[in-house]
Amino acid sequence: MLFRRLLCLLVVLPFIGQAQAFETRAQAAWVYDMATQTVLMDKNADVPLPPASMSKLMTLNMLFEALRDGRVTMETEFSVSARAQAMGGSTMFLNQRDRPTTRDLIKGIIINSGNDACVVVAEGLSGTEEAFSHQMTERAKALGMTNSTFANASGWPDPAQRMSMRDLGILAKRLIEEFPELYATFAETEFNYADRAPANRHNRNPLLKLGGGADGLKTGHTSEAGYGLVGSAKQGDRRVIFVITGMTSEEARAEEADRMMNWAFRQFVMKTVIKAGHRVASADVWLGDAAEVGLVAAEDVTMLVPALVQDGVKAEISYTGPLKAPLAAGTEVGTLTISVPDLPQREIPLLAENSVAAAGFLQRLEKAALVLQKRFLTDAEPAT
Repeated sequence: MLFRRLLCLLVVLPFIGQAQAFETRAQAAWVYDMATQTVLMDKNADVPLPPASMSKLMTLNMLFEALRDGRVTMETEFSVSARAQAMGGSTMFLNQRDRPTTRDLIKGIIINSGNDACVVVAEGLSGTEEAFSHQMTERAKALGMTNSTFANASGWPDPAQRMSMRDLGILAKRLIEEFPELYATFAETEFNYADRAPANRHNRNPLLKLGGGADGLKTGHTSEAGYGLVGSAKQGDRRVIFVITGMTSEEARAEEADRMMNWAFRQFVMKTVIKAGHRVASADVWLGDAAEVGLVAAEDVTMLVPALVQDGVKAEISYTGPLKAPLAAGTEVGTLTISVPDLPQREIPLLAENSVAAAGFLQRLEKAALVLQKRFLTDAEPAT
């Protein structure tokens, strides 16, 4: 039989409240707290949309993976094709005589948003941009980015170039976690390859100028996509990723990203709500040398909780009981589900606090007699 027990977590969490919901003007958005793996906001986050230059993050991922695998080094030189040289929009102003290194190209893509640099990387790693685009699409699927397809390496407008905001967030999380030594480049503010483009040397990410721990990642803009941003910031032990698209201007994008970042950090507090080994409840045990056993959390449970004190937080313990002896300490026997308004539920495994041996013969006999006595008395009661 499945037992459920509701708890009032206000005893455990005296400062829990409800966060003020964030109303974004973006067409689509996704906000994620990395420390607690919590999605803080989701607006049309799974809709495939034109990503513009934000899709350059996938080109960078492919190059970072090539570096990690040893297929290229930071000093590897790449050829520049006529096709790469002819790219319009934002560029590094490469020409066919150049031999940019991997290091140059990483900076050129991140800081200059170089369309030419993306084509150079695509052709250098896969022979053609078409082949590279196909590989990006397949790799995205393997990484769980189910709403992404690529027709080119730069984000140049194309009906087949689509990414969802959640997919861009998944990609940002990967770049931060898997390539920390390369991720630092996203915070650099200037790069001018061979003194070619002093007017295009500045990083377009507006949050880098505002402080607040922002250190990445990529802007994007086309007439079809509007203005977008994949951003990340770190404050204390928390790192937040935020993705927006469909803003109407650079100024609106900067303002919305700044508002979103401040909301994510100021409306929520990271708390260790339960310590590992802390007893949260007890469960009945059948035919054991003890009648019950404590239920404890398997590990420290850290959650985001709203900063203001209000009602609405609930917790529920469920287990199939009574538990059957013998029972070893540390056995997973139940689940604690914590519900915070406007946030995903959190499920925490509960373990047996200590071992419970099977009852001896006399104890089992006594228990059986009590059960039979209870049934006899229940059956003997007259109907009313």
